[in-house]
Amino acid sequence: MKLILYLLPLTLIFLAPFYGQIPIELNNITNPTTMDYKLFWDIRLPRVLVAFFAGGILSLGGLIFQSVFKNPMSTPYTLGVATGSTLGVAFAIVFGFGSMLSLFGFFGALLTVVILFGMTLKLQSYETNALLLVGIALAFFYNASLMILFYLSDESQSFEIIRFTMGSVDVVGLERTLPIVLASLGLLGLSLFYKKELKLLLTSNDYAYLKGVNVKRVNTILLISVSLAVGICVSLTGPIGFVGLIIPHIIKSIQKKSAEQLIAPIFFYGGFFLVLSDLIARNLGANSDIPIGIITAFLGGPFFIYLIMRKR
Repeated sequence: MKLILYLLPLTLIFLAPFYGQIPIELNNITNPTTMDYKLFWDIRLPRVLVAFFAGGILSLGGLIFQSVFKNPMSTPYTLGVATGSTLGVAFAIVFGFGSMLSLFGFFGALLTVVILFGMTLKLQSYETNALLLVGIALAFFYNASLMILFYLSDESQSFEIIRFTMGSVDVVGLERTLPIVLASLGLLGLSLFYKKELKLLLTSNDYAYLKGVNVKRVNTILLISVSLAVGICVSLTGPIGFVGLIIPHIIKSIQKKSAEQLIAPIFFYGGFFLVLSDLIARNLGANSDIPIGIITAFLGGPFFIYLIMRKR
C-alpha cells in the first residue's frame, strides 16, 4: 500500500509534461528541429520542475513554521515574507525594472527577514508569538504599500501585478529552474540535519531546551532558511497559498509518525500537490492557463475552514 502511495504520484509527475492543450509526440522530444522538442524542454518540463520544487519548499516551510510557532495555522506566509516579495516585484513593475522582477522579489523577502530578526535582537529575547505578530503587522503594511503602487501604476502595470499575485509556474528554459531547485534541496537538507530538533521543538521549547537544544539558535536558523527559500520561490512563481497549510496536515493525518519522519514525505507530496494543481490549471479547456494560485485557493480554502472548525 505504501509503495502505491508513492508510485502513483511519481507516475503522474513523470507524465505531467506530456499533457496540455497542445499534444506532444513522444518520438519528437529527442529531435531538436521539431516544435514538440522546444515545447517539452523549454516550457513543459521546466514548468513541472518549478511546480514540484516550489510545492516542496512551501509544504516543508509549513511543517517548520508549525513546529517553531506551535500553531497549526502557521505557514511560510505568516511572517509576511511572501507579501514582501510581492511588494518588491510590484515596485519593479511600476518603476521600470521589468527585467529584474525576480531580483526585486527576492530582495523584498530578504528585507522582511532582516527587519524581523533586527526587531528580535532589539527585544533581547526570542519570542515566537511576538515575531508572529510582527510578521502579521508587516503583511498589513506591505498590503497598504501595494495599494499605493496600484494607485501609481497604469492599466498595463496593474494587470501585470494582479497576474503575478495570482501565482504561476509558467517559466521558459531549464536554466530558470536552477535557483528554486537549489533552494528547495538546500531547505530539505537543512531540515533533515535538524530533524531531531524539529521533533523536540514541536513538543515545547522548554522540553527541547532540557534535551540540550539551543532553541534560539535553531529557531533562527530554521526561520531564516525557510524565509530565504520562500523568497526565492515567490520571486519566481508569485504567491501560491495554502500549500504549506494543507499538505503537512494531510500527511500527518495519513501517516501517524513523528515530525522528523514526515520531512521527506511532506516535501514529496507538497511537490506532487502543486504539479497536480498545475496539471488541472492548464487542462481545463480555457483559452489560456488558469493561474495556479486560483486552483490552490479553491482547494485550500474549504480545508482551512475545516481546520478552524476542527480546532474549535
